[in-house]
Amino acid sequence: MHTLDFFRKKVVVVTGGTDGIGRALVKILLSQGALVSTCGRNHDKLYQLQKEFSSSSLHTMVADVSSENHCKQFIESTINVFGGIDILINNAGISMRALLKDATTEVIKKVMDINLMGVVFCTRYALASLIKSKGTIVGVSSIAGYRGLPGRSGYSASKFALQGFLESIRTELIDDGVHVMWVCPGFTTSNIRHAALDKNAEAHGETSMDEDKMMSADECAKHILNAIAKKKRTLVLTFTGKRTVFMNRFFPAWADKLVYRFFFKGGKLIK
Repeated sequence: MHTLDFFRKKVVVVTGGTDGIGRALVKILLSQGALVSTCGRNHDKLYQLQKEFSSSSLHTMVADVSSENHCKQFIESTINVFGGIDILINNAGISMRALLKDATTEVIKKVMDINLMGVVFCTRYALASLIKSKGTIVGVSSIAGYRGLPGRSGYSASKFALQGFLESIRTELIDDGVHVMWVCPGFTTSNIRHAALDKNAEAHGETSMDEDKMMSADECAKHILNAIAKKKRTLVLTFTGKRTVFMNRFFPAWADKLVYRFFFKGGKLIK
């Protein structure tokens, strides 16, 4: 089945749809005839999204996924507007860049609240509708969910936890006909690095990563939607991402050295 046919008239929830991969997902889904519901913390960005894709097929709501009440209201409003949910893409996330010895514990808590609990909240409140539609639950994870990355301890912990959560409920939901999967974009041109938290849990605002060598958010979104349509179990994107997962599985000590070399220059963490 062509992805165009797969998403037509389906109700798709995309958390964090105002930037990067989330925005690209919203744009492509609307072009393919889906009914899309998305949320974000920034009212102005949501307004711009609604303005750009002026359509009754798009529902938006200001929500912070680290708030259980916000997630509940967002999911309930989606069901009220569109009648149910066919696909839930848990895309909202935040990163961090700080060594543990320098970071406050608030940094790790904030990352876990958004990246793990946001998925738990949205998935739990959407679950009855997804079981009814025999739908799909997707988690946007990371290579950091397979391999702990220095300076991103809280981020890696959140993605390992996310994958464990999704794997658990995938097994729980086999008899209900709900498909559960996660995707790992690898290094992608996305706002997540610019919004990454520093050692004091404040937005870092800049990155030294070379985005010219990264996959675009649009290309990444196309791969994700193709994987959803094909009901893949997992998706790991980019050569670097696949190589990292392979090396970490079969040559972990070597992977330690390669990851260190990648993230440290002159003994200092690159940000």
